[in-house]
Amino acid sequence: MKVIIALLSLLCATVAFAADGPAQSPAHPAKAKLHRYLIERTFPAGALKGLDAATKKQVNANNASVGVHWVKSYANADETKTFCVYEGPSEAAVRKAAELNKLPVDSIMEVPVTLSPN
Repeated sequence: MKVIIALLSLLCATVAFAADGPAQSPAHPAKAKLHRYLIERTFPAGALKGLDAATKKQVNANNASVGVHWVKSYANADETKTFCVYEGPSEAAVRKAAELNKLPVDSIMEVPVTLSPN
């Protein structure tokens, strides 16, 4: 729990959390409200070494197919644990994107509140 609280504090200072309230889809601003989620994942050692531009492009394409957007990820020093910020229409859509990308999901937490240091 301490890790998540510390990570949320760090995330609040990022651009991903600069806007107040949930993000909206730029293509359909009045139609689909996006929600912000923090996803915790655990990977085997070395699994993140293959994350190249082509892989990221495919992940983004799969995400887009279910209305999900990967905002940013943070990894621990040995790259076995990640904390990822995503936007999407629902937790189910975020889980579907993970399934399409064959990515593990330890936990998903909606983070609708924006805090800033100013």
